[in-house]
Amino acid sequence: MDLIRLWKSVLAEIELSVSKATYHTHFAHSELISLDGEVASVGFPSPIMRTLAETRYYSLIKSIIDHKTGGNVSLVFLVLPKKETGEKNPGPLFTQVFESEPNTVMRARRLHINPDLTFDNYAVSTTNQLAYAAATAVSKTIGLAYNPLFLYGGVGVGKTHLMYAIANSLLIAKPSLRVVYCMGEEFLNDIIEAIQTKTARQFKQKYRGAELLMVDDVQFIAGKQTAQEEFFHTFNAVLREGGQVLLTSDRPPHEIARLEDRLRSRFEGGLIVDISPPDFELRAAIVNIKAKALGLTVPNDSAQIIAANVVDARAIEGFLRRLTTEMATKPQPITPELVSSLLNTKSAVMGQTKTTKRVTPQELLEAVSTYFDIKPTLLKGPKRDRPIARPRQVYMYLSKIELGLTYEDIGGSLGGRDHTTVMHGVETITQELSTNESLRSAVTGIKQKLWAQQ
Repeated sequence: MDLIRLWKSVLAEIELSVSKATYHTHFAHSELISLDGEVASVGFPSPIMRTLAETRYYSLIKSIIDHKTGGNVSLVFLVLPKKETGEKNPGPLFTQVFESEPNTVMRARRLHINPDLTFDNYAVSTTNQLAYAAATAVSKTIGLAYNPLFLYGGVGVGKTHLMYAIANSLLIAKPSLRVVYCMGEEFLNDIIEAIQTKTARQFKQKYRGAELLMVDDVQFIAGKQTAQEEFFHTFNAVLREGGQVLLTSDRPPHEIARLEDRLRSRFEGGLIVDISPPDFELRAAIVNIKAKALGLTVPNDSAQIIAANVVDARAIEGFLRRLTTEMATKPQPITPELVSSLLNTKSAVMGQTKTTKRVTPQELLEAVSTYFDIKPTLLKGPKRDRPIARPRQVYMYLSKIELGLTYEDIGGSLGGRDHTTVMHGVETITQELSTNESLRSAVTGIKQKLWAQQ
């Protein structure tokens, strides 16, 4: 697709939708930089114009591009590079020459970057779509898109995967790129070592000379005065020389305790993206991707059971590795029964015990009804009030995970509900189990009542 022609047609419609002054001030000099799949990168001459487009005109631009392309496009707004007339003098700390290394996989490993984690094997859904779009933008226009890019979220949501994917993409495009990757704790340890061994100059050359600086779990430097001081100057040096900074944390900057205000201000100067825990569909996709990487073929019904019961990407990979070991020691088909049995013996994290007693759907329905003190007929009825809907979802979850019923069978036992309603109920309980203590107690209590040792 001709990007210039497409963007001219988009601008023609924008011109009809905004005032003449607004068009000539904010849009006349914009460009469509790339259209990669369903991610469109649009460039503006200044940060102010980019911010205005992002906050006021996102929906307008998206609707026009969607209409022109017939797709569902996510937009990424960038600042166009300024045209320079003279040659830039990089300064003393940025004069180190790195030889091009043909084997980018080897170089990635030497930089402690996993070469297997790329954009190609990163599953995308609504919970991480913005983070993915921002990461791909950074990988295409290093230092010009979102700088810094700050990704935060819980364990196993894909923060580090995106960081590695950016690095791997850039290393392929430019093998000699000066890349530094470290954990927040490693940055602190390097400072301590530099002080003890009197190698502060080498430390500064390593970190301040980076064209791509990536710090995982940056919250670990909070409260450490020397580490924060040095990171502040490192951060400024990298950005001043046009380098890119990528940061991850388990929380946003304003929630990091004992983080200096000047660092918090720097972190908030770029794009901050929250990556939510993966939803059911995304977890199912992750199961398939990671299973393929391990050489496993997991049928859809078994993959859905894994996705409904395992809450994050790392745990999914751990379970699949266990499944691989099971298949190696005892070759057999991967069935819902096999997956359920392995999940039951692995699920101590939720206070579960191995199932030894066969429970019928009716017995489960009565146990849930008794626990929540409502009549079983209400669970099968049409009412959707929360005091009824929540026990109904718990029944759906336990029917799927513990009894191994299909979504259709569970819907049938609840008065003929659609399988998508059941799927949503199972996912809702799965998501909340990791954070809702009272829900965890309810699920555990019902299971203990039904599967108590006899």
